Amino acid sequence: MEHVVLVIHLIVTLAMIVLIMLQRSEGGGLGIGSSGGMGNFATAQTTGNVLTKLTTYAAMVFFVTSIILAIMAARGGTTSSILDAASKDVPAITAPAENAPAAADAKPKESEPPTVPIAK
Repeated sequence: MEHVVLVIHLIVTLAMIVLIMLQRSEGGGLGIGSSGGMGNFATAQTTGNVLTKLTTYAAMVFFVTSIILAIMAARGGTTSSILDAASKDVPAITAPAENAPAAADAKPKESEPPTVPIAK
């Protein structure tokens, strides 16, 4: 579910960027508000109103998805990684030790220092 909301959030973010860039700024900017080449389809004022309304709706959806994602993160989603899950599935491989002591003698005595075999 979190992934679906995140994808919607990213799509809305990209839509907001496009909508904001299309709007006419005070200096003209990248806006299409001059209605050049649009014929009688839309005037500068109606185009500005439509873009403003679409930007407002996109901003509302953006904030709603942001809040939903924050709530999902606060509910304590798992923070484990794929590598942690993979390491649990793989059994540990241990090499048998040469001249290993019996299970009862596994711990060295406190008075004796541990011995390290030296290869000759």
